[in-house]
Amino acid sequence: MLIRDQMTPNPVCGHPTMPLAEAQALMQEKTIRHLPILDDGGKLVGLVTRRALAQALPDDLSQFGPFVINYTLAKLQTQNIMVRDVVTVDPDTTIEEAARVMADENIGCLPVLENESLVGIITESDLFNIMVNLLGARRPGVRMTVLQPDRAGEVARLTRAIDEKGGYISVFVTYPTADPSTWASVVKVADVPAEVLAETVGNVPDASIQDIRKV
Repeated sequence: MLIRDQMTPNPVCGHPTMPLAEAQALMQEKTIRHLPILDDGGKLVGLVTRRALAQALPDDLSQFGPFVINYTLAKLQTQNIMVRDVVTVDPDTTIEEAARVMADENIGCLPVLENESLVGIITESDLFNIMVNLLGARRPGVRMTVLQPDRAGEVARLTRAIDEKGGYISVFVTYPTADPSTWASVVKVADVPAEVLAETVGNVPDASIQDIRKV
């Protein structure tokens, strides 16, 4: 899965001299939290976030009237508060690499550049939706977490047993546990009752069900 398949193409953008009041209104209208800033040549030069907008205002707004707040925002421009050292990716970056970069850099989005032109943006919300789909949160079935030794052939043994019972595996995700010798698999299965699935997996050598539930 690549960024180009999941990014929002042609994102809403601003320019460096855009007043903050205008940027704020645009972000509220489009319900976005990140606004890429492009110069007159279309080059990405910065990024404005809702957090940066909030920090541009005084901490205690209660002592100021709407006129003062709007005047302050009108005087400031996006170039006064934008992040200039923007971390970016290209469309052929994998989703997992983008997630790693966002986690390591503690950032909420990644503008996507192709040949130095902004072609899209991917955000933490996009990654959450991808995770929901990967884990099959909207698909009915029996969800179980199975622990198995970290060695060749274990996953095949598990899926073969489920297949022999006529089960349809709609989700299969593996991840390491605190024990380096053991991996966990999250499996969602349709067309097999939970009790039959539990018995089937229970008969797979060295496999143990950590959790099972119908969802």
